[in-house]
Amino acid sequence: MMKNFWYALEFADRVTRKPARVTCLGQEFVLYRDRAGKPVCMSDLCVHRGGSLAQGTVSGDRITCPYHGWEFDPDGACTKIPANAEGRTIPRKARVDAYPTEERYGMVWAFIGDLPEAERPPIPHIPQHDDPAFRMVQVEMEMDANYERVFENAVDASHTPFVHGTAFGNPDKPQIPDFAIRSDDWSAEADIPMSPPPPKGLWGWLSKRRQRPEHVVVTNGWYLPNVVKLHVRLSIGELILYDFNIPVSQDKTLIKILGYRNFFTGAWADDNARKRIEKILLQDRPVVEAQRPELLPFDLADELHVRSDGLQVAYRRRRNQLIKDGWWVGGDDIIAMPGPRRNATVIASPTRREHPELASAWVHRARNGSQPR
Repeated sequence: MMKNFWYALEFADRVTRKPARVTCLGQEFVLYRDRAGKPVCMSDLCVHRGGSLAQGTVSGDRITCPYHGWEFDPDGACTKIPANAEGRTIPRKARVDAYPTEERYGMVWAFIGDLPEAERPPIPHIPQHDDPAFRMVQVEMEMDANYERVFENAVDASHTPFVHGTAFGNPDKPQIPDFAIRSDDWSAEADIPMSPPPPKGLWGWLSKRRQRPEHVVVTNGWYLPNVVKLHVRLSIGELILYDFNIPVSQDKTLIKILGYRNFFTGAWADDNARKRIEKILLQDRPVVEAQRPELLPFDLADELHVRSDGLQVAYRRRRNQLIKDGWWVGGDDIIAMPGPRRNATVIASPTRREHPELASAWVHRARNGSQPR
């Protein structure tokens, strides 16, 4: 799991004035909107006694902890301690991590890391979102698997004829031609000719009215840290899926998908589009959940690679570079784990870098670690 990236944490229409807890990178966050409607993201861990801010209330722009009534502004600074006697000041360390947010493409994004704005990787561009020719649906599903296994499965073309043979794979033509990869520091994609079977149902009815090509070009791509794009050019139109693989924990992934199509663009066809996307995920789920080892190896030589694995290999190489740069989330950063713990740490926000003297304010650690004396 990697920090210092923008993560799409929730569909924008689900983020309201009421605080809600979301989990990513093994950490718990609270999301809400301020009076102007801007999303706010903070660590869901009150600095005082570790209460859950998501169980609290929002008044104005501030969120109130339900345990002792401490209030925090959108920047994470405590503005009120009800138990304080009159005239007593609020300690500078009385604050929680707050993370930069953006609302874009129907998602609420949070930058989880401490890089200054000029050094942050970009949010992936989704041009179809503002194109009136396209209709969008949302799909969500959990998998009991590590997000990198889910991520690589989504970008992999060669599994399609076998896992999705009844949907859009063709077991009779499983060959993957050599393809060229276009890449930069944060993304990679390739155009891959494939031979899917004819579509069925509603989409098949429309397909029969048009000449069906022998091959369709599918663009598979990834955007760091966890987004996959699947762009299928069908005879009836284009289907583009953006697949956000949110790492809830080391062994659980929450998949959120934005699915765009420029055919059957009426609301009446949305349920059919969702069912087709869900069918793909349901076919993938048992295969991915059974993969071993559960976590993606760090050494490229630990698994065998062939030419059709080019996109996955490109991801692993770039990921290893970022691990060397210190962007990997270590065990001490993960607080949403099964079983009781004496330590709770929070991934650093940009404010920690701006005020290094306050860094210890966000570390909740029992004396001498896990064992008292």
